[in-house]
Amino acid sequence: MKYQNITKAVFLRRPNRFIAEVELEGHVETVHVKNTGRCRELLIPGCEVWLTAPGTPGRKTKYDLVAVRKDNGILFNIDSQAPNKVVKEWLMTQDYDRILPEYTYGASRIDFYLERGRDKYLLEVKGCTLEINGIGFFPDAPTERGVKHLRELTAAVKKGYKAMLAFVIQMEGVSEVRANVDTHPEFGIALEEAKQAGVEVLFPPCHVKPDILEIV
Repeated sequence: MKYQNITKAVFLRRPNRFIAEVELEGHVETVHVKNTGRCRELLIPGCEVWLTAPGTPGRKTKYDLVAVRKDNGILFNIDSQAPNKVVKEWLMTQDYDRILPEYTYGASRIDFYLERGRDKYLLEVKGCTLEINGIGFFPDAPTERGVKHLRELTAAVKKGYKAMLAFVIQMEGVSEVRANVDTHPEFGIALEEAKQAGVEVLFPPCHVKPDILEIV
């Protein structure tokens, strides 16, 4: 996926999880943060951030904050809506006969239902923006929803589905994502149970630029 316009700014502070204040062209601008996660190791005062202006009528903020460069030089896309978009683009190249986004299964809405021949697939997508010493970790905040999805996938395997969990790595140079058990132990347990049940865990690497996120 490609953002239509992109602007460089300097991060100042984050009053709450929805907005941030940045320095843009010599003035302070309030922008929407397209990620409600903590991002504490990324959004540090003085860091380089990238904004896009979607031009939606009636918005309270002109810009969305979609990318940030960490102090180690790595550029991170932190747009929480981007992983599903890039996975959909990628799936279109994978010879599936049918691709249905936002598929209701059990008590959850799974990101994708897929068919290839007689095989039926369920695919859940999670974006990873937490990197520690070259390893990706998920989640960066407790996620009961994430645990629920893992248990739905585990149950689906037992009913004959091929189930997959894709951690979209929203940075370059990282090829593995581990459960962040220090932040949410239950997610780690649910992930291990899912893998033992036959849920396939994917780590699609991404090419990241200020205006681009794509699976490579």
